[in-house]
Amino acid sequence: MAQVSRGHLLAGIIFGDNETGEYIYLPGGEVGVEEPICIFETTDGQRDVPIQEAVFLIAKLTLKPVRHPRMGLKAY
Repeated sequence: MAQVSRGHLLAGIIFGDNETGEYIYLPGGEVGVEEPICIFETTDGQRDVPIQEAVFLIAKLTLKPVRHPRMGLKAY
């Protein structure tokens, strides 16, 4: 499942939970980078997380592909 989530992040899919306001996505500027950095967005702000941690957080927080309030369905 981790490889699937990683692949979805690399394809621009945004994971999140609209009720809690938590989102994880890969910014377009990180596409093609050897060790991409994702954005973990909460109601408290944003922080950078390595893609391995993003995949872990997706599973831990049971985040699903969602429509982001500002960006829509895809991060890029």
